[in-house]
Amino acid sequence: MEEINVNGTLVWYYFVCKRQVWLMAHNILPNQDDENIKIGKLLHERTYQKDKKEISLGNVKIDVISKDKGYFMVGEVKKSSKYMKSAKMQLAYYLLELKRHGIDGYGMLMFPKERKKEEINLTDDLIEELEIIEIDIVKICSREFPPNVEKIPLCKNCGYIEFCWS
Repeated sequence: MEEINVNGTLVWYYFVCKRQVWLMAHNILPNQDDENIKIGKLLHERTYQKDKKEISLGNVKIDVISKDKGYFMVGEVKKSSKYMKSAKMQLAYYLLELKRHGIDGYGMLMFPKERKKEEINLTDDLIEELEIIEIDIVKICSREFPPNVEKIPLCKNCGYIEFCWS
């Protein structure tokens, strides 16, 4: 396998299912016809249009970015706040990547269906946690085989279900 490039999606999956981390890193994509994936894409395409300015920074693609009071506001749109820890850490990872490039900012998690937003700020504790997670993600992805299947609540709505339970 070529060099593992940690990105926000892998950070998201890290808090949901380590097996998904391995699958995604090995270019095994989830079922694109999965209803949850379709809903996520639709939300991505149709919400917060005025703030959409997709930028790429290394391995990171930021969907929503704007300037506010001299700082960059990085937004991440999610269909639900159900996986808040995953969403928070994904967005914090984007902020860390910006910081590594000398750009200060803050994050905003946006849940349009719930009409809810939550501000995320990059703290020293978050940076330390993310650096440990990066190392662990590389370890997971460097394995020859994916982690063992574990039955978790997300399985019933997962686009990777056929890779685990077929």
